[in-house]
Amino acid sequence: MSNVSGIIKSIQDIMRKDVGVDGDAQRISQLVWMFFLKIFDDREAELELIEDDYQSPLPNHLRWRNWAKNPEGMTGDELADFVNLQLFPTLKDKLPLHGPTGQRAQVVRDVFEDAYNYMKSGTLMRQVINKICEIDFNNTADRHTFGSIYEQILKDLQSAGNAGEFYTPRAVTRFIVDRIDPKLHETVLDPACGTGGFLACTIDHKREHYRKTGADEETLQASINGVEKKALPHMLCITNMILHGIDTPTNIRHDNTLSRPYKDYSNKDRVDVIVTNPPFGGMEEDGIENNFPAHLRTRETADLFMALIIKLLKEHGRAAVVLPDGFLFGEGMKTRLKETLLTECNLHTIVRLPNGVFNPYTGIKTNILFFSKGGPTEQVWYYEHPYPDGVKSYNKTKPMRFEEFQTEIDWWGDADDGFAARVQTEQAWKVSFDDIKARNYNLDIKNPHVGEQVSHDPEELLQLYAQQQQEIGQLREQLKAALQHALQR
Repeated sequence: MSNVSGIIKSIQDIMRKDVGVDGDAQRISQLVWMFFLKIFDDREAELELIEDDYQSPLPNHLRWRNWAKNPEGMTGDELADFVNLQLFPTLKDKLPLHGPTGQRAQVVRDVFEDAYNYMKSGTLMRQVINKICEIDFNNTADRHTFGSIYEQILKDLQSAGNAGEFYTPRAVTRFIVDRIDPKLHETVLDPACGTGGFLACTIDHKREHYRKTGADEETLQASINGVEKKALPHMLCITNMILHGIDTPTNIRHDNTLSRPYKDYSNKDRVDVIVTNPPFGGMEEDGIENNFPAHLRTRETADLFMALIIKLLKEHGRAAVVLPDGFLFGEGMKTRLKETLLTECNLHTIVRLPNGVFNPYTGIKTNILFFSKGGPTEQVWYYEHPYPDGVKSYNKTKPMRFEEFQTEIDWWGDADDGFAARVQTEQAWKVSFDDIKARNYNLDIKNPHVGEQVSHDPEELLQLYAQQQQEIGQLREQLKAALQHALQR
């Protein structure tokens, strides 16, 4: 089980022989629902040992162990007919949602709501199933291996063209959760949760620092909330939650957070902590912006999420949000939104991330905004995260590591005393609210301790080249005019 990339590749090579599976997105979607059923069954086997009266939400003949586990079991047309005519129709909308198994049944139905079986060949499907059956998700080593498989799936999603919408590097999620420090009883929300990276990190953090009893575990599980509108990342998130011991992740909803009118969110919807990386660069479908007050209307997805995040935080609640540079210097509605943020919340820290953190998904420069609700901003601290020694950019083989954030962690200080211990360094500086207001709420403030830096970004270099060519052209025209004037004299 050590060659994770090899396992995924061999399964996908089998799928490529199937005429029904077209492209990476369909292969990954096919793989994920199969993994979900295997993981669900392995978890049920564990629960049967723990709970005396455990009942499965699935009919007996649809449980993975009874149709998939035997390597010499159903194959060919028999298997294809079983999956298409029995398994999918039942899991999509025929599981009873009442009684002792109702909540678990709802989780399965939510996962399969937009899932499809793309494979036409039952023979090839049997080969894929037999590969998946080699993994025991109750074995600690194999469960750890799935973490690697999961990462591999996310990397493969990049070639399907849309992974950047729901993947945040693990180092970033871990740093954010470490600094926000959600306590045991605090409700945590990711309103654009993707595959569940922030939520999984929160679960690990609470277990490591605050869970002591079985009752604590119940409190912890009830505190985790997420919403994801796309089917594939939602399915991956549910699978991720089950692997993290959340057996009935009914608080992970398949929905669009922005589709509910802004005014309909009330006090009961507010949470203690929000950690998220909302999709940026995209536009919402027509009409979504009308769910928001007139002064906050836009079709830019990240801006709408920011407006809603401010509303959804409880008084004294805390948030950390990953946003592109465009949010910092943007004008129009962005200016009004930043004014709201700085007057209703204390935007105490902006960590400016270097280029390449999200490579290869996007080259856009990003920032982490840390803020708390309940009092206005007096000053904003900036921290420019440097590359480690010897590193000029990040990539798939050399991603950002959590250990790089140790300098920020050592510098951070304590929110209770207003971060009194913070000092300005070559990486850190502070700007007063009055100065930001005078800049018309432009938060794109460069490091004053660093001189003019040479950029190696191709787009910036091309822009600079075009500007220089324009200046050369103007000088040439001035020179020609001067020569003509001299010759006419």
